[in-house]
This record gives sequence, C-alpha cells and structure tokens, in this order.
Amino acid sequence: MTSLLLAAAFALTGATAAQASPAAAATGYVALGDSYSSGVGAGGYIASSGDCKRSTKAYPYLWAAAHSPSSFHFTACSGARTSDVVANQLGPLGPGTGLVSLSIGGNDAGFADVMTTCVLQSEQSCIARINTAKAYVDSTLPGRLDTVYSAISAKAPAAQVVVLGYPRFYKLNGSCVAGLTEGERSAINNAADYLDSAIAKRAADHGFTFGDVRSTFTGHEICSGSSWLHSVNWLNIGESYHPNAAGQSGGYLPVLNRVA
Repeated sequence: MTSLLLAAAFALTGATAAQASPAAAATGYVALGDSYSSGVGAGGYIASSGDCKRSTKAYPYLWAAAHSPSSFHFTACSGARTSDVVANQLGPLGPGTGLVSLSIGGNDAGFADVMTTCVLQSEQSCIARINTAKAYVDSTLPGRLDTVYSAISAKAPAAQVVVLGYPRFYKLNGSCVAGLTEGERSAINNAADYLDSAIAKRAADHGFTFGDVRSTFTGHEICSGSSWLHSVNWLNIGESYHPNAAGQSGGYLPVLNRVA
C-alpha cells in the first residue's frame, strides 16, 4: 500500500512539475527603456554601457541583485525613444523571459525640449510647448507605444510586462524661492499626469501592468526640501530632472517590487 501511495504521489508530482516547467523556465529579467530606467542621475554608471549610462544604482540593477533572476539583461539607454527600443533593445527577449520592465514615451513627447523651453523662455512659451507635447501624446504616442508593446509580447509571450511611469517634478508652494513660476511648475506636473494616463491606458490594453511612481515620489519632488529628483544642473545638464540614487531605490524600486 505504501509503495502504491508513493508511486501515486510521484506520478502526481511529476505531472505537476511537467506542467509547471515552461513557466518555471521563464524567470529571466530584461530591463528596457529610457534614462529613467538606465539610471541617469543616479551615478555608478557601468563603463561598458557608454552613452546609455546604465547605473548599478538604477532600479533594474537593484531588483536583479535582490531577486537573482535566472538571467538579467539591462538594455535601457539614455535618450531612448520608442523606435530605439524596438530597433536596439529587444534582442535578449525570448521564451525564457519571465519579467520585462520598461519606461518609455517621455523622449517621444519631447520631455527635454519642454524643460529647456520652460527654463530658458517665458511662461507663455513654456505653456505653449507643453500643449504641443500633450497634442503629440493624444495623436501619435499611443500608436508608437502599441508598436513597442506588441513587439515585446511577440518576443516574450510568457513575460509579465511592467510599464513604469514618470513622477511629478514639483512640490507646489514648496521651498523653491527662484527658478520657474508656480504656473510653470503646475503645468509641468499636469503634463506628467497626462503622459502617465496615456501610457497606463495603452499598457492596460495590452494586458501589461502599469507601475505608478507618483505616490512614492510624493514628498520628494523638487522644491520639497527632500528631493529625489535633480533640478536643473548647468554643470551636468543631462542629469537635470532625473531621479537621483534615492529616487531609484525609494521611488522606482518599491513600485516594481510591489507589482512584479
């Protein structure tokens, strides 16, 4: 009787293991996206990543260090647009990919030009440039996101895909005594919300998870007195308006931990 029970148990265990094996194999992690995923502004850049500025303090690197996926490929790159992800970053995706993280869309919408305009020109010019960006988010960005998301699904059909958004930049009525007007800061925050809403909708329509970082960054915006974002940095302009190391570990990583 005991031997029969053991045999039955072994058969059941074997069947379960066989059924689970494809999912169990899909445990690799691939981190795609732009500078918010590569870790620009956090320091600790990996020399071999060159201008992509992938950081050991970026949330993908921190997540991989903590969870030891079966493989880890970090292809996010500073300045990336949706077309760059499709052309240059999807190579590591495959049947064994169990998790994909991604932040993309800010560069397509002209994020850097918006901030340059708002810093250097009038409030009227700033608002006008933001409205141009929002029009792009309405008209063109959804289709570009669809192209990226469909390509990811095609190459990594077993993966959970987590699309991370962007934080609001400013604490309104905060500690800043110079720089942008309060109207500009409010408009920039509203633009971040507008972009996040568009990204979240496209992610949901593809069955992806949207990771909203606005709540984790609340209280740590520029002008908060405890900012996790660089303000304009004339000595290192590329780091301006990007998360610092605390923003990566305290703003982005907990969101990926919660949803992945």
